[in-house]
Amino acid sequence: MAQSARRVSIGLVQINNSFSGQSYLPYSVGCLEGYVRRHSAKPEDYEFLLPVYKRMPVRDAVSGLLGCDVAGFSIYVWNARISLEIARRLKAAQPNTLIIFGGPHVPDQTEPFLRENPFIDIAVNGEGEKTFLALLEALPARPWQDIPGVSFISADGKFIQTLKPPRIKNLDEVPSPFLDGVFDPLMAANPDETWIGLWETNRGCPFQCTYCDWGSATAAKVTKFEMDRLLREAEWFSQNRIEFIFCCDANFGMLSRDATLAEYVGKLKQESGYPKALSVQNTKNATEKAYRTQKILSDAGLNKGVALSMQTLSGDVLKNIKRDNISLETYLELQRRFARDGVETFSDLIIGLPGETYDSFMDGIDLLINSGQHNRVQFNDLSILPNAEMANPEYIREHGLELVESEIINIHGSRVELDDDVPEIQQLVVATGSMPREDWRRVRAAAWMTAFLHFDKLFQIPLILIHETTGIRYRTMIETFMGVDARNYPLLADIRDFFLSEAASIQRGGAEYTYSEEWLGIYWPADEYKFIDLTVRNQFGRFYQESCALMKQLAAQQGADLPADALENAVQLNHALLKQPFITDDATLTLSADVLTFWTDARQGAAPRLIRKPLTVQVSRAKAHYASLSDWCREVVWWGNKKGAYLYTNQIVEMQLAGHF
Repeated sequence: MAQSARRVSIGLVQINNSFSGQSYLPYSVGCLEGYVRRHSAKPEDYEFLLPVYKRMPVRDAVSGLLGCDVAGFSIYVWNARISLEIARRLKAAQPNTLIIFGGPHVPDQTEPFLRENPFIDIAVNGEGEKTFLALLEALPARPWQDIPGVSFISADGKFIQTLKPPRIKNLDEVPSPFLDGVFDPLMAANPDETWIGLWETNRGCPFQCTYCDWGSATAAKVTKFEMDRLLREAEWFSQNRIEFIFCCDANFGMLSRDATLAEYVGKLKQESGYPKALSVQNTKNATEKAYRTQKILSDAGLNKGVALSMQTLSGDVLKNIKRDNISLETYLELQRRFARDGVETFSDLIIGLPGETYDSFMDGIDLLINSGQHNRVQFNDLSILPNAEMANPEYIREHGLELVESEIINIHGSRVELDDDVPEIQQLVVATGSMPREDWRRVRAAAWMTAFLHFDKLFQIPLILIHETTGIRYRTMIETFMGVDARNYPLLADIRDFFLSEAASIQRGGAEYTYSEEWLGIYWPADEYKFIDLTVRNQFGRFYQESCALMKQLAAQQGADLPADALENAVQLNHALLKQPFITDDATLTLSADVLTFWTDARQGAAPRLIRKPLTVQVSRAKAHYASLSDWCREVVWWGNKKGAYLYTNQIVEMQLAGHF
């Protein structure tokens, strides 16, 4: 294969998952191609095939790569296994093809990886643009040992790993694959594809959370792309009608300019309708910058809610995961400010972090809700990423992490039944030294119960009312639902047992989500699955009856004085507001206490007062009509997830003030 004889044919592979018929533009390999075209001494020597950008039968991917001289793969946890199988078959069909693997999934300790996969010629460690070009320009002599940032097995069987090169300081050396037309042939060849944009405005992350490997750039200084380039990329997204942009920055909002970027994207949306959404990972500590940036995104309708990713509220756990330099008060203050401004937020908690106990996790749930998080907490199972510090065997032993292999299934995802596919696998933590297997199941089930009752809004109004009027903790109420007696509360016990059963299934390597062929053919979180189940079985009347009785029993046990009829009013209102399929008429209900204003004030961070005043509430249901179960599943349970949009709008149409409770 001599460069002087003919052009070098290059096939690039960056397989991403597709969502709702939309596919990601392969940004990482686009940067590789753009760098070669810009910086090669003889760019005419290289011919790039159309990249493999989404899952397909392995044989089809291999067929598309036949004839290439070099095949470059960008791998991470969601595409590693299928990429390896494509490379294995390609090497078998074309032994002379140079196979190069890069990306965050390539282990820092590379030798075992290369020996287990002998069809890989070169592994790239670190940023790939400069190294990839150096590898191409070293053909045909292949003096790999002179190239920084590579690992390989030599002809005599020795493992060789060269030193990583310095990170690229001036990121504008890396051309924009959008502005330089790298993606134009791919988009032209797939005119029916709806594309998702991956947008990188900077690289690096100053934090070093042990569970994280943000593009292998953790604990690294942040470097920036030039502002004019970013504004022109935003215009490119708008002009090409890209609906959804995922920002690859680890801490969007950390830099003052991020607010300007958010404003500009919002302006483009207002003018052209595109992009429709910009998903970002919020910065960790910069309260004022984060608030301003996220408020801009929210006001522009570019996000479904502001992400406040706390992960844990335990100081000891924060130390174990090297996150103790991140202020929890920052998150709680942001949560309070957004609530006052009517901006919905959602938080993240990770189940099974080292040092977390059943009690500390349940206390964390309680603190989050009590601090005003009434929209959504995403309870994520802990998975081990290849190059994260947590993947170190010594770290695993120190904290007693018990791992199980589980197929990667996306929330609300559907399994594409390809006849020649390779499922992806993740390493899930299903117990730790501080959270034994039984406690992990209890936590996982209680997290679903919390989501079911509070964040799916099925029983949120009564829970807030009870807490605010009696002081009974949210944790206590959740644990009461988890401890119900099946003889007296058979439906609630069935819900609890389902959650415990699903948690046990995960510990055996089962899927994290519950599949339903009938309900859109997708995987549902267990709480949403039960939401649909109760709807289909017309069980909400029974659910509210049992739940009301259970909370009265709890109040009596706690010696708490619930205001007369207030709980019944709250239950009646919550039931009437719950969006359900097939309903075509509005509803009117009469209450003896203004639990509606009480609930609204509490959600917005105001001090609620429960006032006795007969009032009539009009619930607007006809305009939000769902003519089929599938429409309701999709538009309410699925699409309402982060927005928490499970309740009808309402208004007080008549009231008479009588006095305070």
